[in-house]
Amino acid sequence: MKQIKYKLNKNKAIISKADKGNSTVVLHLDDYNHKVNEFISSNNFTTANADITKTLQKELRNTINECQNVIQKVEKWKLMNLNPTAPTMKGLIKVHKEGIPIRLAVNWRNVPG
Repeated sequence: MKQIKYKLNKNKAIISKADKGNSTVVLHLDDYNHKVNEFISSNNFTTANADITKTLQKELRNTINECQNVIQKVEKWKLMNLNPTAPTMKGLIKVHKEGIPIRLAVNWRNVPG
């Protein structure tokens, strides 16, 4: 494992999961970053300069606390994530398509709410 990691770091490459076929792809980090940035820019995504996770969590807590008549105190902790993080994304390589584009997969598991 250490030798593989060393070779990947030395050659500035990464290992990524393919979109289909339960296979693995090795590609240069620059190519991967270029594909992700190209996908984001061509699909009209907006980027945030700062992480707003704490702000959203605070707003959610305030809203739940204001609803004391509807939400019981014991139940309110079930409605929010106690340790939220910003969503993460990774690009899955579409090896079956011409030009080898990517598909973004976003992990929403630990977001506020």
